[in-house]
Amino acid sequence: MITAVAIILLLAVVAYAVLGGADFGAGFWDLTAGGARRGERPRALVERSIGPVWEANHVWLVFILVITWSGFPEAYQSIVLTMFVPLTIAALGIVLRGASFAFRKAVASTRYRRVFGGGFALSSVLVPFCMGAMAGGIASGEVPAGGRAGDPVQSWLNPTSLLTGALAVVLAAYLAAVYLVREARRADDRGLVEHFRRRAVLAAVVAAAFAVAGALVLRTRAPHVGEGLTSRALPLTLLSVVCGAAALVLLGRRLVRATRVLAALAVASMVVAWGVAQWPYILPETLTFADAAAPSGTLTALAVATACAVLLVVPGFVVLYVLDQRGLLPDEGVEDEGAPHGPLGGSTTTVESSAAGEGARGTTVDGGGRESFLDEASEENST
Repeated sequence: MITAVAIILLLAVVAYAVLGGADFGAGFWDLTAGGARRGERPRALVERSIGPVWEANHVWLVFILVITWSGFPEAYQSIVLTMFVPLTIAALGIVLRGASFAFRKAVASTRYRRVFGGGFALSSVLVPFCMGAMAGGIASGEVPAGGRAGDPVQSWLNPTSLLTGALAVVLAAYLAAVYLVREARRADDRGLVEHFRRRAVLAAVVAAAFAVAGALVLRTRAPHVGEGLTSRALPLTLLSVVCGAAALVLLGRRLVRATRVLAALAVASMVVAWGVAQWPYILPETLTFADAAAPSGTLTALAVATACAVLLVVPGFVVLYVLDQRGLLPDEGVEDEGAPHGPLGGSTTTVESSAAGEGARGTTVDGGGRESFLDEASEENST
């Protein structure tokens, strides 16, 4: 039962990395979209893409916390006592991000939209960095066992944590760029397809560089995990490399149909490889899953509750994503007062939304700065 609950925990981490990670990555591209004219259309696509699902993705984070707290309480206590600084920053960042994203669509003032857009974009980078830094600190043995607190600064601001934090940000940006390529293609916007395709290729190359550097650092500062990635987790490591390389080749050749699946598999297999490499420790190399586990009755109840959650929650997620991909969910938000400016000085879309399925028209600006007229009603016909 201990192994089963540990697998459930790992799968929850994978779900949050693949779904929530892309959500955070979209905020990264919102942050780096550019000024008023250049950033208008990318920000509009980001908002349309994550608007229906951004709240749902945090279900996996809550699930991770509950599984760890209930199934492995000693490890949970040690992690929280040691990592309370990045945990607090991440929690505040999630709240700021959600509030900023919601209010940006609700306010009419251009100035306040910029403020809320800035909060959304900056926190989208800060949160995955903190989570990646915590993973690096745990792997490098900065969290002591026995429910004791470690160093609140060194535990997450060390070479391993800094590299894994940066890798988490880059992987989130990579996933988001790949997903947004598909969204732009659904919207029949060739300019945005190329915009996010180039960024996906760049993010993939940077992520590969960070992954190699991280593997080298892990072998010296977290030897148990570093050696595990090239031994017991080697097949998963190779799977991640192959899927990432295949997605990069397809993006380079402008064949985007299968890139979402390959990119998600690359990130998912990397997370699973990390978990296998860390096994049997939840806190390398001081506390195993077996030693940290709750009583068998608690683990059994947790497994039953997880099965019920799968039956009750997962179908709702499937319906949500299907409706979103088919463009059947209504748009939200209000129009600006005066000139349409978006977050961090960028402008928002001037698209006037109609009922779902009827499409919309709006003035946009292409990559060369020329105005063009985009008929978004073609989105349905292009899918």
